Amino acid sequence: MALLPASTKARAREAAKSIGGSLIGAATVGMLRTTRYFDPAKTSDFFSRVVKTIGPRLREHRIGRANLTAAFPEKSPEEIETILMGVWDNLGRVGAEFAHMDQVWDYDRDHPEKSRIELPPRSIELFDQIRDDGKPALIFASHLANWELPALAAVEHGLDAAILYRRPNIASADRIIQEMRQVNMGTLIPAGRDAPLRLAQALKDGKHVAMLIDQYLTGGVEVTFFGRKTRANPMLARLLRQVECPIHGVRIIRLPGNRFRGELTEEIKPVRNAEGKIDIQGTTQAITSVVEGWVREHPEQWLWLHRRWR
Repeated sequence: MALLPASTKARAREAAKSIGGSLIGAATVGMLRTTRYFDPAKTSDFFSRVVKTIGPRLREHRIGRANLTAAFPEKSPEEIETILMGVWDNLGRVGAEFAHMDQVWDYDRDHPEKSRIELPPRSIELFDQIRDDGKPALIFASHLANWELPALAAVEHGLDAAILYRRPNIASADRIIQEMRQVNMGTLIPAGRDAPLRLAQALKDGKHVAMLIDQYLTGGVEVTFFGRKTRANPMLARLLRQVECPIHGVRIIRLPGNRFRGELTEEIKPVRNAEGKIDIQGTTQAITSVVEGWVREHPEQWLWLHRRWR
């Protein structure tokens, strides 16, 4: 291999990457399709055990440990490891639940006591208000518990929503994931060059736009998260500049027994400058602070496995 020209080596690496991606994609498709034939609760428990066994051996475990140590310097190494095992437990369950996307959201307004989902009365009131007031709204969420559930809830209860999502790099996995997501979800808008225009247009048309805002993405507004500088999803700032509308946050909390609790925040008023215009950096920081509060309450349910700071 050392004697081969650089161009040949590059082509060989790309070919290997393509073959590897195809194999991973095929495995993902097969796993998701097969998982649908098994009991959701038992599958969730099984995936949790498997991921908790494999996860600590991966480099992401070291990344998660570094992130948690930076965010919670007061916690002992033992406490950090306990949180990390909770992160792997949650991730395994999310994977199992993804295969049963059409069954995960289980809430009956007439019989909430029989539902797998808990919703506080105020959250139900706010949801109905957002749905029926004829106004667009910007709704943010984070990678807590099962972060796919807010989109399922929106469509299940009649909210006209456009959902921003990131496509997997592997085409075959992308196809089946889109297929599963479209079972109970609203308009899916993939992240890309035209996404800001499509999302802004959706807001102008009176729809509700939802997005995850807790990824580190270059080009985003600089904010402080757990006392350290990072950047928020740049799509958030672009929408704040283009359309003024009510802003709410939604979070999901995982409960024992394969159950969940959903919560919708009160309207978050934008920060304004001396001229009365929206302060983009200030408003983005306010939203980020809400997410930080959520994560501090349930750190074991947040996705700490990617680099959150640069």
